[in-house]
Amino acid sequence: MFDLHSHILPGIDDGARSIDESAEMVKQMAAAGVTHIIATPHYIVGTLQRSPRATNAILLEGLKSRLSAEGVRVNLYLGNEIYIDERIAGYLAEGKMATLAGGRYLLVELPLSGEFMGYKDILAGLIGLGYKVILAHPERYVSVQKDLEVAVELSQMGVLLQGNLGSLFDKYGKQARKTLIELIKRKLIFGFGTDAHRVLRADFLDLAKKKLSKYYSEAELQEVLISNPRRVLTNN
Repeated sequence: MFDLHSHILPGIDDGARSIDESAEMVKQMAAAGVTHIIATPHYIVGTLQRSPRATNAILLEGLKSRLSAEGVRVNLYLGNEIYIDERIAGYLAEGKMATLAGGRYLLVELPLSGEFMGYKDILAGLIGLGYKVILAHPERYVSVQKDLEVAVELSQMGVLLQGNLGSLFDKYGKQARKTLIELIKRKLIFGFGTDAHRVLRADFLDLAKKKLSKYYSEAELQEVLISNPRRVLTNN
């Protein structure tokens, strides 16, 4: 599996609290069958959760060195989970925020209410600049839960949708699970992420695949867990 969304970098957001915890998170994910992980620490303008790309890159290299020394074979990449803001394009141009794996793909988050003045215009503007926008966990947004057509419209705009595997297990409530399943049934999900903030249980991926297999054929499952996420890493 390719994990498009994780909080494995230590001490910079609400994810891993130490390098030890970071390493344990990645080791458990690798043991479960995750082969490629994009670290996507929060970047929220105007808050403490906006560690700059240069700092994050240093932390990622430190984590890679630690894992290599321990014989853990996994591919790690840098990104951000960018909270919606009208200044995103400028921050990207200045090199403060990170695209996913250094390419054109962006992971963007909305308020959990799903509402933000002019967010569709912001997303459309980023797409117009040549970025490929991935919306983090649409199933968690109240506006999408109330009206699935919100997600349909975003998809028609060219926004790609990333589901959280944890939503399959009611981690964010029953409504998030129901919404994700409807998005899956409509073939609107581009790929998945763990959105891991702490160490995951060892069998999480097997359990997730079992649930997903109710809605996807084997070929479709390969597409959302591997083929589509690989496009992010190859930038196409």
